[in-house]
Amino acid sequence: MEENELNKEQLEAVTHKKGPILVMAGAGSGKTRVLTHRAAWLIRERGIRPDKIALLTFTNKAAGEMKERIKKMGAGKIELGFSGTFHTLCAKLLRNYGLNVMVNQNFIIFDSDDSESAMKEVLKSLSIDPKQNKPGMFLALIGKMKNDLVSEKMAEQKAKDYFFRQLSKVWRAYQEKLSRNNAVDFDDLLVKAVELLKIDRIRNEVNQNLEWILVDEYQDTNKAQFELTKLLAGEKKNIMAVGDASQAIYSFRGADYRNLRLFEESYPELTTVGLPKNYRSTQYILDAAYSVVSNNVSHPTLKLSAEREIGNKVSLFEALDEREEAKYVVNSAKKIADRDEEVAILYRTNAQSRTFEDELLRRDIPYKLIGGLRFYNRAEVKDLIAYLRLLNNPKEEISRTRIEKIGKRKAWAFDEWLQKMSDKGENLGHPSVLLEDIMNVTNYLDKFDERDEDDAARIENINELLAVASEFETVSQFLESAALSEAEIKQIKSNAKITLMTVHAAKGLEFLQVFVVGLEEGLFPHSRSIFEGGREEVEEERRLMYVAMTRAKENLTLSFARSRLTYGGRHTSIPSRFLAEIPEEYIQRTQGIKNSRQQLRSLGGQARNQNGGWIHPFGYQRPGQARNDKLNDGVDEFGEKKRIIVQDWEIEEAAKDDFADIDNW
Repeated sequence: MEENELNKEQLEAVTHKKGPILVMAGAGSGKTRVLTHRAAWLIRERGIRPDKIALLTFTNKAAGEMKERIKKMGAGKIELGFSGTFHTLCAKLLRNYGLNVMVNQNFIIFDSDDSESAMKEVLKSLSIDPKQNKPGMFLALIGKMKNDLVSEKMAEQKAKDYFFRQLSKVWRAYQEKLSRNNAVDFDDLLVKAVELLKIDRIRNEVNQNLEWILVDEYQDTNKAQFELTKLLAGEKKNIMAVGDASQAIYSFRGADYRNLRLFEESYPELTTVGLPKNYRSTQYILDAAYSVVSNNVSHPTLKLSAEREIGNKVSLFEALDEREEAKYVVNSAKKIADRDEEVAILYRTNAQSRTFEDELLRRDIPYKLIGGLRFYNRAEVKDLIAYLRLLNNPKEEISRTRIEKIGKRKAWAFDEWLQKMSDKGENLGHPSVLLEDIMNVTNYLDKFDERDEDDAARIENINELLAVASEFETVSQFLESAALSEAEIKQIKSNAKITLMTVHAAKGLEFLQVFVVGLEEGLFPHSRSIFEGGREEVEEERRLMYVAMTRAKENLTLSFARSRLTYGGRHTSIPSRFLAEIPEEYIQRTQGIKNSRQQLRSLGGQARNQNGGWIHPFGYQRPGQARNDKLNDGVDEFGEKKRIIVQDWEIEEAAKDDFADIDNW
């Protein structure tokens, strides 16, 4: 291993002699290089036995890549003491020592599907309707408490209202079911491993076997994982944690970037090294991204300097509507793909893929869709289209089978409604109106719980389907368009140069050219972060924007639409606040963009209606929910209500008391 392969800061981290070290690694700063060189340096220069080193990551793929890099460095035939995910390590510990915490060594692990099936049975045994009370909701709440190391007994003692008393009963019954099946779920692996390592005899033995602990993506750890790393480090405290608070985007999974701060507090003798040099992006991209994320106040932000050229300014495209946005982005992406270069189109939610997929299919351009089903293949979309197909042809057998699987009562309600329409001799109306009627008569939306993250995404897909349907005059036209879209889908080719994915799915990846689309208030940042969250949620959206921008190596394009077709009609859009945070000198406008930045700022003081309530900037709503036309007396050029931006400081003022008692571990 040659020292000249590393820059000054990387070398300092790699050659740290002993004790705890925190490496603050910005995007593209070579954190994987530091971790792999650290392991190789310990083996070759310090004479540490490979089986004394543990490398903890969040994916087996990342662990495998690091092991291969270490081997290629010429460190010999290496077998580290452990290299893999937290959950894999915990499973290994429980196989060896599980009896000490009442876990049989031949236990089985329930995956997410197994856990959901078990929870459904538990709810039925307690006479709780799993259709009204989602198993996923209970599992998420129980999982959150487990990851926070809240025990079943502690939760029961703190349960003061009916819901939480019911939750305690469900949790107890769920754990009993796991025990009867000699099973643990994913969260139990962490909890039981922490419990195990708190036994002095076990911890001392594990500490002797694994003396050097290397942890990747520390900002993504939860409380249980934080405690686990402290116990693994033991008295010698030879632990390296690598992380970046600016890339913490998984709070919905229980991750807490504040663990970086707790890590510092846990080790007074800590050495901290920052990696400020970026080897991925150009300086313009880095400066623009920093100008966004540096508006966060709850965590430090590392300012990065590019080792590459200054590059091109960040392009900003303003489209008239979502169709023009898709045409521009796809046209630009095709030109890049024709040069045999990789290009990514990144969006905030899966529902946004539809307009870009339609344009790509229309132009017969191959593409890869990562991290989600094609729009018309999503279950909730196929369900509603099945109802429409039966409306068009009541004898159609495939759709009949599908709606009966959705629910016999729903199918009966639909048939009764269809018969009434037939008796009246009514013609089929507008497809979007019919879809609303179908959802109302079948109570289709009852199967979704907006508190559940996955269900909220499904409701967004339904809103998008209603928006698409509103563009067609007849049911036949709409069904034909949907069918043709699916018929034109090609086999995904591995050599397709255009990739579509959400920003979350893009974490850890890089592309020569990147388009970040749909940069409007309510989309990015998402409406739920603005109106159902608070400062912390908006700051996570800002970190997500930072991650999106820093995926680009050479060229970055940001885009938004002046109006967007959503459920309820076409609405004027407000450009994302994140665009206003990028200085003019980093931006190159295209298509004669107006000064939307000034528009954004000028609306800052108008975020409340006459009754003092918050005004929704994007009209996010559950399909079928009544709209309050008194929110704003003004209308835009489309005859729809204007949307008013809500500034960060206003959210902070309204939610200031919510943060008075942040978790104090």
